[in-house]
Amino acid sequence: MQIQRKNRNKRPLRTQHISIFGRMFVFFLFFLFLLSPPRFSLSLTQDGLFLLEARSSISDPQNSLSSWNPAASTPCQWRGVTCNNHSAAVIAIDLSYSFLSGPFPAALCRLPSLSSLNLSYNLINSTLSAVSLCRSLLHLDLSQNALVGPIDSLAALTSLLHLDLSQNALVGPIDSLAALTSLRYLDLSGNNLSGEIPETLAALPHLETLNLVSNLLTGTIPASLGNLTSLKRLQLAYNLFKPGPMPSELGKLGNLETLFLALCNLQGPIPDTFSNLVNLTSLDLSQNSITGNIPQWFTRLTRVTQIELYQNSLSGELPRGMSKMTSLKLFDASRNELTGTIPTELCELPLQSLNLFENKLEGFLPGAIARSPNLSELKLFSNRLIGTLPSDLGSNSPLNHIDVSYNRFYGEIPANICRRGQLEQLILIYNSFSGEIPESLGKCKSLMRVRLRNNNLSGSVPEGVWSLPRLHLLELLENHFSGHISKAISGSSSLSNLLLSNNRFSGSIPGEIGLLDNLVEFAASNNNLSGQIPGSMVKLKQLVNLDLSSNNLSGDLNFGGIGYLSKVTDLNLSHNRLDGNVPSELGSFPVLNYLDLSWNNFSGEIPLQLQNLRLSELNLSYNQLSGDIPPLYANAKYKTSFIGNPGLCSHLPGLCNSYSRNKNWRHTWILWSIFVLAGVVFIIGVAWFYLRYRKVKKLKKRLCTSSWKSFHKLQFSGLEVAKLLNEANVIGKGASGKVYKVVLSNGEVVAVKKMSVGAPKKVDENGGSRKDEFDAEVEALGRIRHKNIVRLWCCCNSGNDKLLVFEYMPNGSLGDLLQGSKKSLLDWPKRCKIAVDAAEGLSYLHHDCVPPIVHRDVKSNNILVDEDFAAKVADFGVAKMVTKAGQGTESMSVIAGSYGYIAPEYAYTLRVTEKCDIYSFGVVILELVTGRPPIDTEYGENGLVKWVSSALEHEGVDHVVDPTLDYRFREEISKVLSVGLQCTSSNPITRPTMRKVVKMLREVTAVPKRTSVNDGNE
Repeated sequence: MQIQRKNRNKRPLRTQHISIFGRMFVFFLFFLFLLSPPRFSLSLTQDGLFLLEARSSISDPQNSLSSWNPAASTPCQWRGVTCNNHSAAVIAIDLSYSFLSGPFPAALCRLPSLSSLNLSYNLINSTLSAVSLCRSLLHLDLSQNALVGPIDSLAALTSLLHLDLSQNALVGPIDSLAALTSLRYLDLSGNNLSGEIPETLAALPHLETLNLVSNLLTGTIPASLGNLTSLKRLQLAYNLFKPGPMPSELGKLGNLETLFLALCNLQGPIPDTFSNLVNLTSLDLSQNSITGNIPQWFTRLTRVTQIELYQNSLSGELPRGMSKMTSLKLFDASRNELTGTIPTELCELPLQSLNLFENKLEGFLPGAIARSPNLSELKLFSNRLIGTLPSDLGSNSPLNHIDVSYNRFYGEIPANICRRGQLEQLILIYNSFSGEIPESLGKCKSLMRVRLRNNNLSGSVPEGVWSLPRLHLLELLENHFSGHISKAISGSSSLSNLLLSNNRFSGSIPGEIGLLDNLVEFAASNNNLSGQIPGSMVKLKQLVNLDLSSNNLSGDLNFGGIGYLSKVTDLNLSHNRLDGNVPSELGSFPVLNYLDLSWNNFSGEIPLQLQNLRLSELNLSYNQLSGDIPPLYANAKYKTSFIGNPGLCSHLPGLCNSYSRNKNWRHTWILWSIFVLAGVVFIIGVAWFYLRYRKVKKLKKRLCTSSWKSFHKLQFSGLEVAKLLNEANVIGKGASGKVYKVVLSNGEVVAVKKMSVGAPKKVDENGGSRKDEFDAEVEALGRIRHKNIVRLWCCCNSGNDKLLVFEYMPNGSLGDLLQGSKKSLLDWPKRCKIAVDAAEGLSYLHHDCVPPIVHRDVKSNNILVDEDFAAKVADFGVAKMVTKAGQGTESMSVIAGSYGYIAPEYAYTLRVTEKCDIYSFGVVILELVTGRPPIDTEYGENGLVKWVSSALEHEGVDHVVDPTLDYRFREEISKVLSVGLQCTSSNPITRPTMRKVVKMLREVTAVPKRTSVNDGNE
């Protein structure tokens, strides 16, 4: 009994020790839990844990995944997550437009029930190797990210139904897709995929959508695609296929609804087998070289809603029987060689858009077109159409855009053309319309552009037209309009271009015109305007071009507030009755380039302040000016600028009457004596010159037989330039020759490029005849006048030496500034100014030159900077004029440009396109932001573009931006950096135009705006 009691007493003691130890252990664990709380809730499902793991592997700067709460029991309420209603398993994820970045979150592939994944419109930037683990996926959308590398490792996704990898940076051939036998939707558009379309794609029996638009695919369109009998959408546009016919085998695709083959280098006629495509709703064969007629069987396509055949070589008449195409809403066969008339039955269809411009159509416009109930867009310009517009045009249809320019229409403008109140653009230029502008147009508040130039219209402009609130462009040039410019014009607050020249407008210019804050151009020359120029015009802060020449304006120029007019580049007030003094304030116009005050009654002296201007044209002739000519203009270059001012005195022969007929005969005798003495001295000097400077005489002889050609008024001779070339003045060397700085005897400084016979050649698009860089620069620069394009003063071709004389830019090239000792001078505002200036120069080349000019060697070393840090585009030695009508690109036989600036598609295709210049300019923007060169050993085999992309991904913006720039401009710098990244997009289709680039740069900088007006129809 004692023993048992003893044993019983021992057991509670051991239990007590264990209990104390357990409590201490639990307390220790609890303490650790407080110090380091668990990352995930113990109650969260396994799918939720996988999602949190995926979240931890990517960057979420906008906190888009803030709802992914670890404390939740399931992820079913999280943003973008869809679960099975019964099992709570994750079956779909949609995180599109979430600003996510980083590598593909491989943890998502561990979700066992995941069937749909949408990560489009983010910055996912890895290869596709991790995606191959997602074997349960049926729907995968990774479009609009930054995926790189080839398409591989996808063969494991055998159950995949929907695959969208569009708008990324995928490269290499299309392969590893044959195993995806369940695939129904495949979109690889907007990448850099190359090679031929593989025959293996024809082995995807269930494929319904195949989209390969905007890649670098070559070869031809394979006939085997005709075996994809389930196909509903075939989109192969904008690739680099070889010239060839459309495969007739595509006619076997009886289920096809969309056929998109624009810009595929197609040739020959449209195959007759396409008549079997009776289910087509959209047909786009535009921008090819298709020939022949539009087939008659087109009329059997009763389901088609849009047909786009523009920019081909189609001929013949439009097919009869189009009234059967009862679903047709858009028909565009513009820029072809179609003939004949417009069928009445075409106008009876439910068309919304009819575009037949730039053909050879003739005859009358069918009256039935006015009965089309859905017509919103009618473009028939540049044909041979004749007659009147239907009187009820616009009465029954929601017309939005009408352009029948460059035809032979006559009669009145239909009164009900804006009856539905939706008309935005009315373009009737270069016809023979007569009568007055209908009063009803004054009530058309939707109008934005009215172009009535070169017609026979007359009468007064309705009061309501002057005050249309949304009007941007009012072009009434070259008609017979009369009456006054209404004071109601103040209501047209959006007006940017007011063009009234060559009419019969009378009365004074209303002071209310000074309220048009957006006015860029005001041209009212060759009218009968009278009175004073209103002082309120100094408030026009956006005004660039003012032309009031050939009127009866009088009074003085009241430019007391002239500081407002800081953007005026062209000012023409000639042939009026203006008097008083020439305002000295004109000298403060910072960008004035053209000044014409001739044929007025200005008096007094010419203000010295005009010397502050950099004028390409100055005309003060035929006034009553007196005194001395400012020294800058007192030379032969400006001689004709001052004729007809008897009171002006100058040493220039013929400008002033230095001697009168009643001078003393003694003075005449003295003059003759001086003349004879000068002749003797001249003869002696010539002999001495011949004996002492034989070498210079030889140079003179050679240059006298050469061809000197001037492009501007010069105040120096070519011989003087040639004599001053010596090695001590060399400021640059290149493959084509040397560049000299030459200081002339009159103090002017010019830059001279001396090109030798062996200078690099410019190869034409056929690889045949060649133009050297000299001819290319003369051809391009000889006709250009723009403040951001370097001026070519003159040129000389002497056979052995070819000289190009340019204006001198004291600060050299942008490349030298960024990488040289003067980099500290380039603060951020100066860099912004340089970016905008260079962009405006390129925009002028691309959009305002006819034909457009592609520079092909845009780089920082070809952007020159003057003493005020204004930038100008230079070096047009490999520039190319896009001369093929209707073609946006031309192929070259060799690559032109500089390493680090060449667009990726140019290296593959050799196609000349404005997009190549835009890519190169994007590199220049990245140079301005980073301060780094385009090529550096730090980048390895990559260039600046890929280095910036990589640095942004891993380090952020601060690591990219030049550390010498002021941090206060960080937001502005980031926006300009974004513009540079858009310009350097690997997909040329997504790059903005230079006109858009200029607009974006202006929006983020305070650089003064210069607007150019496109006079085209569009």
